Amino acid sequence: MGMFSRAIILILALVFSFLDGKNAQDLIFPALFTFGDSAMDIGNNNYLPTIFKANYLPYGRDFANHKPTGRFCNGKLVSDIAADTLGFKSYIPPYLSPAASGKNLLHGASFASAGSGYDDKAAVRSNALTLPQQLQYFKEYQSKLAKVAGANRSAFIIKEGLCLLSSGTADLLVNYYVNGRLNKAYTPDQYISFLIRGFSRFVKGLYALGARRLGVSALLPIGCTPAARDLFGSNEIGCVSRINNDALNFNKKINSTSAALKKQLPGLKIAVFDIFTSIHDLVKSPLHHGFVEARRGCCMTGTTHVATKPLLCNPKYAGTCSNASQYVFWDGTHPSEAVNHIIAESLLFQGFSLI
Repeated sequence: MGMFSRAIILILALVFSFLDGKNAQDLIFPALFTFGDSAMDIGNNNYLPTIFKANYLPYGRDFANHKPTGRFCNGKLVSDIAADTLGFKSYIPPYLSPAASGKNLLHGASFASAGSGYDDKAAVRSNALTLPQQLQYFKEYQSKLAKVAGANRSAFIIKEGLCLLSSGTADLLVNYYVNGRLNKAYTPDQYISFLIRGFSRFVKGLYALGARRLGVSALLPIGCTPAARDLFGSNEIGCVSRINNDALNFNKKINSTSAALKKQLPGLKIAVFDIFTSIHDLVKSPLHHGFVEARRGCCMTGTTHVATKPLLCNPKYAGTCSNASQYVFWDGTHPSEAVNHIIAESLLFQGFSLI
């Protein structure tokens, strides 16, 4: 899915805008709200006492001004690319930043926090924002928005705005698989069911605050990430199959739970985005898709923090691969901007039901 799909989306956006006499940004989604983990965090963790940060080079080397912003990527995240495609003129601010004030709130905000997940206890240990805390900030945001836009316009923005959620990766890679007490107390299936209950609570909480359009990212093939290969793949040449099987189980359950929530909550529009298939295809056949490297990340990982050592770029080594667009993964767990473009185009196509 490439430029042709993106063109279709833009054409549809323009058609709808002409029908309503508004610009595409105001019509399709007046605002963008992101929740969850590092896949959506655009800088909130810069303001938190957490070890999960991306406010140093080489993060952001291919972003605007070639400076790190707190995004866990060499450039744009999926939400940034989606905002570009949907016609937003500027990126939403991280809610904890000073920029999240006044008129900057009119087009949304990000509440996501790297290290967060559906297991609140794990997020607390990481000093990340739990999903309940993210919802509390979303509620606080609404009060601020009402002062800027008025009660009626504010309610419209919340109801018609597009919410994006990505979570679950940290729960498994950073928590369950490395926590001996946890993986002895729960089988993978039991823990995944526990996570899905957290997902259900989040959706109901978001719905109670007036949101009605939610795009949820399923898990990528986390057994194929460089970190998973490094930590758990000693006996396998390719991806760690048991971890990928857990990701598929998680995705199956989040799909069925989303379908049940849609029936249970009147007016809720929810779409679960399958990113497992597209990234797994890239990893299996990188050359076929224009990539050179799918096993290693572009940046050199390893920090003084044991918990983040295989996951994040090493701040002491700003040097990276010469061309990140040839790499599927940027660091130990996060896709490169080039892959984020592929994911974003797929998500926008899958998300037509949210319009």
